[in-house]
Amino acid sequence: MSYIKNIEPEVNLKLADQIAVLPGQIVSKTLAQNDAVSLTLFAFDQGEEISTHASEGDAMVLVLEGIGRFTIDGHVHFCKAGETIVMPAGKPHAVYAEAKFKMLLTVVFPQPGQ
Repeated sequence: MSYIKNIEPEVNLKLADQIAVLPGQIVSKTLAQNDAVSLTLFAFDQGEEISTHASEGDAMVLVLEGIGRFTIDGHVHFCKAGETIVMPAGKPHAVYAEAKFKMLLTVVFPQPGQ
């Protein structure tokens, strides 16, 4: 049984090649989703954004290509390819594409008893 979907198993690949930037869009591809964790690839065209929201889980981004602007609890951070930032659970955050960019989003959700 495989818990990761939409990606070829047992193949050496680049995550950035698994999703394409499309004009005027944000494209997403879910790789895993359950009560504990979510893994999603995103591709943003320049100028596209995910407006301010909060998550029940800690959200960690790994930028794969380009540059993203992450506003976390009112503080602005810029991340480029190879950089990571954590958006803590419950804190309002937003994502804006300064340039075309791709990212892997990992969200770790609280479990009962935590």
